[in-house]
Amino acid sequence: MKFILGEKQEMTQKFAENGEVIPVTKVVAGPCVIVQAKTVDNDGYTAVQVGFGQKKKLNKSIKGHLNNFGDFRYLKEFRIDDGEGVLKAGDKITVNVFQIGDIVKVTGTSKGKGFQGVVRRHGFHGSPASHGHKDQLRMPGSIGAGEPQHVFKGIKMAGQMGNEQVTVKNLEIIDIDKEKQILFIKGAIPGYHGSLILVSGPGEIKIEEVKKEDLKEEDVKTEEKPAAEPNTKIQPEKLAEEKISQPETKEEGK
Repeated sequence: MKFILGEKQEMTQKFAENGEVIPVTKVVAGPCVIVQAKTVDNDGYTAVQVGFGQKKKLNKSIKGHLNNFGDFRYLKEFRIDDGEGVLKAGDKITVNVFQIGDIVKVTGTSKGKGFQGVVRRHGFHGSPASHGHKDQLRMPGSIGAGEPQHVFKGIKMAGQMGNEQVTVKNLEIIDIDKEKQILFIKGAIPGYHGSLILVSGPGEIKIEEVKKEDLKEEDVKTEEKPAAEPNTKIQPEKLAEEKISQPETKEEGK
C-alpha cells in the first residue's frame, strides 16, 4: 500500500485530451517523513507513523519522539503488511509514489455545521402546512411506538452535523505536479480549505532517505568545538617599544 499526507486546497479544472472538462481538487501532499516504524515483535502489529507539516513550538516529549527528523504538525499512523517491513524511520515519502491514473482512497474531516434539525441533517420533507399541523412544519414526527417505551438506537433525529471522519473511495488522480508536490484528484473530497487529508491506494511505495542537508539547522545537533581564543597577551618588551615610538603631544594653551 502507498500513502501520503496532505492539505486540501481549492477546486479547479483539468482538460482531457478529448477536450472534456474534469473537476479536480488540489491537494498539497508531502513531503512526509516516517518517524517511527512499529513491528510485531515490539508492538504486536506492523505500522509506520508519518509526520507532515510544520509547527513552531513542540514540547520536549514530542521533540524526543521525533528524533530530530523535523518539527511536524501532524502525526498519523498507517497499517502496512508484513511484506512491507522495509520501511524504516527517516524515510521520506513524496508525490512520486503515485502515478497519473491511480485509484485512491481519501480520508478527511468533514466541515462542521453545528446543531441542525432533521430537515437539513437528514433531508426530511416536513409535515403538511394545514390540517392541525400548527408550528410543526419542520418537526421529526413520531420517533417510536408505545409498547417498547424507549427510543431505538439509530433513529434519525436532530443533532450535530458534520465534523466527522469521512472516507471517499475510487477517486482517480488526474495530474501530478512533482515540483510543487501537488496532487490533482478527480471530484470533491471531504474537509475544509487547509484541512488534513490522508491519501492511500494499492501498489508498492517508493521511499527516499532523508539527508541531513534537508533538515533545518536547528534540528540537527552537531558538536562544534569552541573556537580557540586569540592570544591577546602582549609581551613587556613590545609594550616598552610602543611607548617609545609614540611621540608626546603637548596640549594647546600650556
